[in-house]
Amino acid sequence: MTLTDAAPPGAPARESVYRPQHPLDLHATVGILRRGGTDPTMVIDAGRIWIALRTDAGIATLCLRPSTDGVHITAWGPGAAEATDQVPRLCGADDDASGFDVSQHPALAEVARRNPGIRLARTDRVFDALASSILEQKVTAMQAFGAWRYLVIRYGERAPGPTPRPMFVAPTAAQWHRIPSWAWHRAGVQPPQSRTLVRAAERAPSIARALARSTDGAGRDRVLTSLPGIGLWTSAETRIRALGDPDAVSVGDFHLAHEVGFALTGSRTDDDGMLELLAPWAGHRQRIIRLIFASGAREPRRGARLAPEDHRDR
Repeated sequence: MTLTDAAPPGAPARESVYRPQHPLDLHATVGILRRGGTDPTMVIDAGRIWIALRTDAGIATLCLRPSTDGVHITAWGPGAAEATDQVPRLCGADDDASGFDVSQHPALAEVARRNPGIRLARTDRVFDALASSILEQKVTAMQAFGAWRYLVIRYGERAPGPTPRPMFVAPTAAQWHRIPSWAWHRAGVQPPQSRTLVRAAERAPSIARALARSTDGAGRDRVLTSLPGIGLWTSAETRIRALGDPDAVSVGDFHLAHEVGFALTGSRTDDDGMLELLAPWAGHRQRIIRLIFASGAREPRRGARLAPEDHRDR
C-alpha cells in the first residue's frame, strides 16, 4: 500500500495517488456508501466519486478518480490532509479476508472470481453512520434519503472545492442535537427516530470510544443496542459503514433475508433462515451479502410498490 503526495506546499488543493496492493473496484467499494442519488455528502459524476466529510482538522472534500496506476485523489478544505490519509481505509486497505472461502458454493465462487476488487470500506465516522442509519429505520429508502438530504443541507456545512453540484458535510453531533422539532417534522422524520438520534448525539463521543474498545461484532452490538431506540439492524448498518465490519448482518431488513434466501437456495426465507444459511461463513457474512449484491440475483417483486405515507401536513 502506498500513498504518494504530489501537492506543493500552499497549494489550494492537495493531490495524491493511492496505489493499493490489492485489486480495487472503487465504485463497488466506496460508492455503496452513497445514500441515494441526491446524497449531498457523496456525488458520483463522470466516473469520479466526490465525498464531503468531517475530520478532526476540519471539513474537507475528496475527489477520487480510478485509473490504471491507482486512485487519484484531490482534496480541498482545512481537513484535506487528514481526509487524504483516510483514503486507504476508505478503499478497504484494512479489510482482511483471511480465511474467507466460497469454494463450496460454485455460483458465489464465480462471482468472487469476477469481482476481486470488492472491498469493505470503512469511514471511521461512527456518529455519521449511526445518524444516517437511525433515519433509515422503518421507512422506505426514498423517505430516508429525502430526510437525510433535507437535514444535511440545512444543518450541515457547505463543502469546499469545485464540486459538480453543491455538496454539504453532515452536521456534527452537537448540530444534530440542536435541530428544532419543526425541522424533523418538515423532513418527514417520525418522533421515535428524532428522539433516538438526539439521545445518541448526546453520547456521541462515548459511543465512539466504546466501539473502539470492542473487538468483535457481539461487543459492538452490545455498545450500540444499549442506546434507547437502537436495535440490531441499526447496529449492523453502523458497523458496516463506519467500521467495515466483515461479519455484520442487518437482521430485520425488509428485503435482505428474502434476497439472501433467493440467491443461496432459489426461494425466500426469514431472518432465522438467513442466519442459518450464512452460518458457514461466520466472521465473513457481510462479504457473502456483498457478493450476492454483486451477482445481480434478485427475487422477483410480487407486490405493488409501497406508497409512503406523508404525515407532514397533519
